[in-house]
Order: sequence, then structure tokens, then C-alpha cells
Amino acid sequence: MASNTVYVQGSYVDVHDNEVVNLSVDKAGQVTVGEGQTVKTNGQITDAPIEPSVANNHERDEELFHFVHPEIDDEEAWWIHDAVKRLVTHQKVPEICAYLKEQKQKGNVLLPLSPSILYNELVRMGMPTGDGYTEKHFKNYYMK
Repeated sequence: MASNTVYVQGSYVDVHDNEVVNLSVDKAGQVTVGEGQTVKTNGQITDAPIEPSVANNHERDEELFHFVHPEIDDEEAWWIHDAVKRLVTHQKVPEICAYLKEQKQKGNVLLPLSPSILYNELVRMGMPTGDGYTEKHFKNYYMK
């Protein structure tokens, strides 16, 4: 398990891959690790724990979604990657295709003309391949 050092409000904190760390900042600005709910990053306080892959902007061990537009910055690219990954594991093919087409219209992704290439990438991202998720079924919705 890899470890990264995150710099938060003047303190360094070791964070392991896929670990969520709760940090809190007291009135004196001292960062503590533990039960706290408040995280101070980039000068802003939020009420959610940070995830190391997002907080420290280091590369992840997994490969980025292949069709993110090259002009998208890294933080937004990983956000799109995570959204696609959640989508393919929780939604049906029509919703997946609708989301990808919407992202294409927004200029966030460049989709291939060949549905087979995109289908293989979505399977790599975690999309099932059973009933309702076959390549033929996917092509029907993708080509609409």
C-alpha cells in the first residue's frame, strides 16, 4: 500500500491509498488527525473528510478513463473518471449512454465512432457484461 504525505494547514499528514482521514483544525490553526469532522485544505474549511487521491493530486494507481477531453484539467478529469466508474456500476445502458452523450456535448469527453471501443473501455471501468449489458445491446443505444 503506497503512502503519500499531504500538506494541510502547515502540517504534514501521511495518508495511505484508498484511506479516508479525518482532520480537524483547532482555533489556533493546529491540524489534528482523528475524530474531527472538519478538514482544512487550500484555505477553505469543509465538513467532509478528504480522500488522498483528490486532496494531494498525485496520480492514482488506476488508469484514467480514456475518453476524457485532453483540455480538461487533472482534477476535473479524475472527477469525470469517478463519475463514469460509479455510473457503469449502478446504472443501465440507456442511462450510461445518455450521460456520456451529455458529457460529449459539454466538451468533457471525446467519444469514439466505434461503439466497440467505448464498450471495451466501459467494461474495463466496471460495467457488467451480462443480460442488458451485452455489446449488441450497448450498440443499439450508443448509435441512437
